[in-house]
Amino acid sequence: MRLTQTIVGSIIAAGLFLIATGGVARAQVKPTGDPTTKSRSLVPGDVIEVKVYRQTDLDTRARLATDGSVTIPLLGSVTVGGMSAEQAREHIRALLAKDYLVNPQVTLTIVEYAKNLCTVLGEVQRPGAYEIPPEQSLNLLQAIAMAGGYTRLGAPGKVTVQRLEQGQKKVYRLDTSATGPEDKGALFEILPGDMITVGERVF
Repeated sequence: MRLTQTIVGSIIAAGLFLIATGGVARAQVKPTGDPTTKSRSLVPGDVIEVKVYRQTDLDTRARLATDGSVTIPLLGSVTVGGMSAEQAREHIRALLAKDYLVNPQVTLTIVEYAKNLCTVLGEVQRPGAYEIPPEQSLNLLQAIAMAGGYTRLGAPGKVTVQRLEQGQKKVYRLDTSATGPEDKGALFEILPGDMITVGERVF
């Protein structure tokens, strides 16, 4: 009797799992780097693997380009930077379903994470790419300090941060001249892949 109840319970549990997932393959995250970055968005330098069920000619493993794009057979260049792994999987699935395949089942796996880098350009002492410390947050003022701070011509009130969000390029214009607790410019959080540019002061 107990054995029968156990088997029935297992069958019900399996059925509920299939209903919940809809039988559709989901994005997988199998990073080789820091596991704390599982939830972050895709950034340039990440390596992803895309597979389409029963369509091996569409299987792709590629590194995201500097603009957050990746080349997929049939689709060409597809921008997935700024998306989560699941959002990127669904985006690719939707593009394939729109013009090429009927109800494609797509999986997307992150096989290698890029280093958590941000780039600081413009009127700073040491322009270049800098690594965001693992398991730590980094604000705008700290990122500029990593680049040696402002040059003599640097304008703290003319700072921009360019980032990919949901596959779209977005630019934030910020003022770091004030450092009070209510100031949002200096404390603006920097994310992997951000490009910071410090403008020139006008005398």
